[in-house]
Amino acid sequence: MSSQRRPLLDHIRDSGFGCPETLIHCFVGGSELHGARVGATDDLDIYGVFVEEPEAALGLDDQEHFVWSTAGAERRNGPDDVDVTLYSLRKWASLAAKGNPTALHFLFARSEEVRSATWDLIVSNRALFMAKNSSAQFIGFATNQRQRITGEKGRGAKGKRLEYECKYGYDTKAAMHTLRLLYEGIELMECAHITLPRPEKELLIEVRSGAWPLEKFIHHAEVLSGKLSEAAAKSKLPELADRRAVSTLIAKAHLQHWSREKMPAQIGLLGERM
Repeated sequence: MSSQRRPLLDHIRDSGFGCPETLIHCFVGGSELHGARVGATDDLDIYGVFVEEPEAALGLDDQEHFVWSTAGAERRNGPDDVDVTLYSLRKWASLAAKGNPTALHFLFARSEEVRSATWDLIVSNRALFMAKNSSAQFIGFATNQRQRITGEKGRGAKGKRLEYECKYGYDTKAAMHTLRLLYEGIELMECAHITLPRPEKELLIEVRSGAWPLEKFIHHAEVLSGKLSEAAAKSKLPELADRRAVSTLIAKAHLQHWSREKMPAQIGLLGERM
């Protein structure tokens, strides 16, 4: 972590998240996670997973996620902005089991400032979340990005990245993320793993920095989409994640976590039976 950056937990406390002590995983996402950060041009994207208290997880008022941004909902983030996105363990697992690319990144990102045996348990069983169907989501996210770049779709809720479009003629940051998603999907299908930062980070920085004309980017994206489809067809991963096995893992993680946190004795006893 850069000595110039405030601790992530300080930002999380500033966001108003009421229970930072329930976090079991915390990391910086976005371009920094993927190795494609360029200078001081990016905001700070903080992601994390927390374990709800028993009365929330088992009661009437659960908290699936917490989202906050210094930019609010009206404008695009600038380099001084901070986004905080936190998921409950159950919500995150639901997304990951469906093959959501962002959720799957959590399994391969190194935790910062938070160390938890509960998250270690999840990571040691991350193979349960790997499945062929996630390839469709990687392709879908990448296609959506590409179509926004070319104008086939709208520009998104917060509009254009004018700083890129005016300088390079198209949104090269979105182009970088499009290719990054496709490279990740191919690796996941072939190796059941996502390497972070990305091995092709120099290529991604080149694209983001405007070295590629739009036509070259579009062609490369189409080639990678085809390779990802081929990799999925040949993959040895199961078609779908085993939801029952994932549910068992998440239940076990909750019970063990609550037991270690000195929750009621009966919860500890239940955890020992699993």
